[in-house]
Amino acid sequence: MADAQTGARAAPARGPALNRIDLSALKGAIGDGAKDFGKAAPVDLLFGSLFAAAGWLLIALLAVFRLPYLAYPLAMGFALVAPFAAIAFYAGSDLIDQGESPTLGAVLRRMTKGARGDIRWMSLVTGFALVIWMDLAAFIFFAFVGLNGFSVDFLSRLFTTPAGLLFLVVGNAAGAIIAICVFSISVISFPLLFDRQTDFVTAMATSVRLVRENFPAMLAWCAIIGVAVGLSVATGFIGLLVTLPVIGHASWRLYQRAVAA
Repeated sequence: MADAQTGARAAPARGPALNRIDLSALKGAIGDGAKDFGKAAPVDLLFGSLFAAAGWLLIALLAVFRLPYLAYPLAMGFALVAPFAAIAFYAGSDLIDQGESPTLGAVLRRMTKGARGDIRWMSLVTGFALVIWMDLAAFIFFAFVGLNGFSVDFLSRLFTTPAGLLFLVVGNAAGAIIAICVFSISVISFPLLFDRQTDFVTAMATSVRLVRENFPAMLAWCAIIGVAVGLSVATGFIGLLVTLPVIGHASWRLYQRAVAA
């Protein structure tokens, strides 16, 4: 009996119970996220502008260091670290739920309270994934283009030659695979770590379990995030002022729907 009890205590927890997620849940989460954005617009626009400015700065640095071919991979790679970047919006939604006004000071205090050690570990995981993606993007570029580097001639051949089209397919396919993997381990892990006392391994396992058990809906959510990031990049990161807050708030609302109380 003692051995059995010891074994039971040693068994790892599977994480919190999960609810079924369908397309109507996604629609509801996005709608609630848009409402939260309306209630926290001043603070949300401030954080959105900071991330847009960070995007401009990184692109400028790539130009300075003569690495323009990494501009697109870096811009799209933002989706890999977006869950961590959205912590400010989780805080805003949580304050709204508590009946408090999501002022800048209140949001910062809630962020400090929720930013436990395991969130930092989780941010390292997603940050490392971004580094891997950037290295892979550089490898694919040099594999197709060689060491001659970026040129106007390369751009002219990108959409008009079989090699250029193959480069686009391979590069985007590699990025999609990495994005789906990171999405699977992070889609609710950051909100879960922000909201509850748990470790980042359990949070990642819970996130993967949610994706596995609700694959069609979660694939649709992944596609929505990808489209939002793509539109933001197409507008020179200006779109981040709106898309990032709405997606951030919606991610929190989706987490609330997905994880049983």
